[in-house]
Parts: sequence; structure tokens; C-alpha cells
Amino acid sequence: MNTTKLHQLFRRRGAFALLLTATAVVIFFSVCVSVTVGQAGIPLGQSVKILLSKLSNGTLVSADSLDNNAFTNIIWQVRMPRVLFAVLIGGGLALCGTVMQAVVQNPLADPYILGVSSGSSLGATFAILVGFGSGTAMAQMGLAFGAFVGAMLASLAVLLLSSVGGRMTSVKLILSGSIVSALCGSVSSFIVYLSSNTEGMKTVTFWSMGSLATASWRKLPVLAVVVVLVCLFFAFQHRILNIMLLGDEAAVTLGVKLSGYRRLYMLLTALLTGVIVAYSGMIGFIGLIVPHLVRGVLGSDHKRLIPVATLFGALFLIWADVLSRVLLKNVELPIGIITALIGAPLFVTIIVKKSYNFGR
Repeated sequence: MNTTKLHQLFRRRGAFALLLTATAVVIFFSVCVSVTVGQAGIPLGQSVKILLSKLSNGTLVSADSLDNNAFTNIIWQVRMPRVLFAVLIGGGLALCGTVMQAVVQNPLADPYILGVSSGSSLGATFAILVGFGSGTAMAQMGLAFGAFVGAMLASLAVLLLSSVGGRMTSVKLILSGSIVSALCGSVSSFIVYLSSNTEGMKTVTFWSMGSLATASWRKLPVLAVVVVLVCLFFAFQHRILNIMLLGDEAAVTLGVKLSGYRRLYMLLTALLTGVIVAYSGMIGFIGLIVPHLVRGVLGSDHKRLIPVATLFGALFLIWADVLSRVLLKNVELPIGIITALIGAPLFVTIIVKKSYNFGR
């Protein structure tokens, strides 16, 4: 079935609802499988019983009926927060990529291309090398705050640069993002080069590759609130995002001034990216690849594109995390390596596909 027929199929409300339902079911199954995988293998049936017991507070499955208390601790205290982190972070990064590609009318846009992640990385690098990032809750908060401030400052710099000499345009946003990204990367490298904190440099190196290993129930609420609120906001912005794809001249004829929306959308995606990078490090390619894949099936209507891309981003990162735990025995690979190994070949396939035209 070619892409045009797929677009027409999923414009039907019943087919689209079925796709959303099927994706949600696959995500639930993936969560159940993911918590069984790791250095301590746990049978799927036992994992499901533990999850049902915890989620129902012992109503559906009594805690006394569980065979192994150690399995309960592993699944509920270690793996479940990690899987929920994967759902939230994968969905959030896919949403950021979808929105940014519409904002700048460029299929290559994502938080990394526009300098947001580089700014966040610079802030987190500085925080780690001055003593934050490990140990106490206050240190973790310092790392999160540094990453957030870096993302916001980078976004503000991109917005200011792109506004110099007249109104903001998509081309100026891309160029400004490239400049800010290169600058932040250089300053980060300079800080690491001058630092005498050996342990801090190791932390920066591991953190820059991305990981969900630090996930915990304590960290989950802030991440969940930010991701859910930003996702809900953009779910109701599909009309403006669709107009952005038409360009500035078409927007003027429709009576819509896009510059204000661009600033707002950039700041919100910077907020979301900063929080995500603070908790997981640098995880690339999700915001670039997932919107492309979904757009090829659904078309470019953001009313459908945003919810499905968000769900597929969550699904993508769940299985990337599974691979990071099982590819090498007794070793956990940084998840950023997995997403790059999967994402790069997929992106090459998209580039060489002659019929691909940004979902139109």
C-alpha cells in the first residue's frame, strides 16, 4: 500500500482510533516484557502478577501469593521506574522533534539541531564538574537545574539571533541553532579540558551518552508533570502547526502571525528538552526519526501526527532500553548508543527514499 492510500485510510476516524488503541496495547505489552529483562531474568507470568498486585494494591493479586520477594523489589523499585522514564522521555523527545520540524519547516529539525540539547548539555556539564550530579538529592537537583538553565539560555540565544535584522524565519532559526549548538559544544569541551575533576569527567562522559539507570520513583513526578502538560498543550495546537507548514506568506493571508507562536513553541520545547536531558543525558535521533516514520504513514496533519508520534517515541525508547540491557552480557550499554545505531540506518533509508516529501 503506497503512502497516499495510507494517508487516506487513517483520515477515517475509526481507523485512526484503532491505530491509537493498538499502539497503546503494544506499549502496555512492551512494559510487561521490559520489566522481565535484565541481569536477573524474571518469568513474564511472575512479572505480570507482581505488577497487578502493586497496581491494584493487592486487590487483584495478593502480595502473599507472590513467589519471590526479591523479584518484587527488582521489578517495582528498579525496573518499573526505568520503564516509565523510557515512556515519558521517548514520548517527550518525539513530541519536541515533531513540533520543531513544523516550527522551522525543516525535516532535519530536532532539539539537537536547534542547539537546545547542546545548551542543556553545557549546563549539566558545568553542574557535574562543580560537584553536582551524584550522591545527595540536592546534588541531583543541581544537575537538573543546570541542564534546564542551559537549555533555556540556548533557546533564548537562538530566538534573539533569529530575530536580528527583521522578523524571525525558519531559515534564520536553523542557522541560529547551528551557531548556538557549535558554541555550546565548544564551551563544554573547554570546561572538560580544563577540569581536574577526574570523577566528574567520567560522569560527564557517561552522561553525554544517555542512560535511564538513575531512574527512580522520587524523580518521576517532576518529569511526568512537565511531559504530560507540554504534550496536552501541543495536542490542541495542531491548527497553528499545520499553518506553519504552509509558510509565513500563507499564514499572513490566513490572518495568523507566526513569530509569536514560534517563540512560545521554542521555549516550551526547550523547557521539556532541558528537563529530559537533566534526567537522562543526551539521547539522540528519537526527535528526528520517529516524526518522519509516523508522518510517512499518517501524513502531515498534526491533529493525528502529535499523539501517534508521542506514543511511538515511547515505544521506541522502551525497546532501545531493552536492547541496552541485553546486547552485552553483564554490561549495560548507554542508551544513546542504541538509539544512534538504530536511528542512523533508518534516517539513511528515509533520505534515499525518492517518494518522501515531508509528509505532504
